[in-house]
Amino acid sequence: MLAIEHGQGNKSSGNTVKGPTIGGPFTLVDTENRIVTEQNFHGKWVLLYFGYTSSPDVGPEQVQIMAKAVKLLESKYNSEILPVFVTIDPQRDNPSQLRAYLNEFDSRIIGLTGPVSAIRQMAQEYRIYFKKVEEEGDDYLVDSSHNMYLMNPRIEVARCFGVEYNAEELSEAILKAMISTPT
Repeated sequence: MLAIEHGQGNKSSGNTVKGPTIGGPFTLVDTENRIVTEQNFHGKWVLLYFGYTSSPDVGPEQVQIMAKAVKLLESKYNSEILPVFVTIDPQRDNPSQLRAYLNEFDSRIIGLTGPVSAIRQMAQEYRIYFKKVEEEGDDYLVDSSHNMYLMNPRIEVARCFGVEYNAEELSEAILKAMISTPT
């Protein structure tokens, strides 16, 4: 089954099977405690990643790749893209924690958090898997999918990227998707 990007459902009639819609409205808060909705990103290309600040390995690597890809797109291709990080661990990732974490990678990355219910709803809409995995004591990890989504200026998913990309490959794939996607 093929995933259908948000707003890109099949317009024809017949016995066509549609894939799941990816994306949807959300209301979260940024690292300055300002309310942010999907409408704040309207008119911009957005690279969206779901992770958490205490991730031991894959998460920081993916944020680093995101930051490098955005810098490459800007310097090499003069293309602007807004990097956005949504926490899947809002119990630990408050706005100040997110700000400190993301500033280690690139101060342009917008960090979003919110109530557990709002994070869970957004993750569900974006088909993000995550599950708390208890460790010894009170500590825990969060098992999750590590997808990045390229959102077009209409806030529709233009492309999904997995962990197999390095920064150069990601920036080239994003540029290709930006060129081939009508805005």
